[in-house]
Amino acid sequence: MTADRTGPVLAVFAHPDDAEISCGATLSKWSSLGREVHLLVLTNGDRGSADPAMDRAELARTRRRETEEAAAVLGLASVRILGVHDGELENTAEVRGQVVRAIRELRPQTVLSCDPTAWFFENRYYNHSDHRTAGVIALDSVFPGAGNPHFFAEHLHEGLETHEVKDVWLGWTLEPNHQEDVTGHLERKVEALACHRSQLEADGIRFFEEWLPKEAEEAGAKIGVRHAESFRVLDLE
Repeated sequence: MTADRTGPVLAVFAHPDDAEISCGATLSKWSSLGREVHLLVLTNGDRGSADPAMDRAELARTRRRETEEAAAVLGLASVRILGVHDGELENTAEVRGQVVRAIRELRPQTVLSCDPTAWFFENRYYNHSDHRTAGVIALDSVFPGAGNPHFFAEHLHEGLETHEVKDVWLGWTLEPNHQEDVTGHLERKVEALACHRSQLEADGIRFFEEWLPKEAEEAGAKIGVRHAESFRVLDLE
């Protein structure tokens, strides 16, 4: 597997708060171990409210601040948020170009996103289109995008070289092949998620304080640890 990786990480997710819910404990763990962990959020989260009077531009600014606060809790090295409107994420050359640029600039060993094949979760929920699209964009940006000089060749003229990612970790998956031991990092995950105050109703964090430990305990039981997060890991070497 890829447990011995020590190099940079790039997490690519659709919305502010997605990374925290999906893999916040893993990001916290890797950061604490000295890995340089970066976050790229593909939409600005400007529709993350049920209040029809909410100003979307102001909400986007709020969600940026919340994302930066959460990143500080997790110990992330950087955060980038694209200007795509919430709910309008598409796998376009323009968006892929921005992800490829981030990969070529940051040169991560590991890219982390969500599994685009996960549509239906039991009979209770189907996955947001932005989530699925973010996973596709991340995969297409890793291969063939970032490693092929004929994709976004303008980057090379700017001095950015192609880059081969070593492994891809996909969270929110229905077909995990790896459980990452995150014992000791779950509290930080919940703390980071609590920074997204605009997304939490009065008792919202209480739900996550109950659900996230339960989910982590179930994953941890599979490998004999207290807490774990589940991934489909693709080793590209």
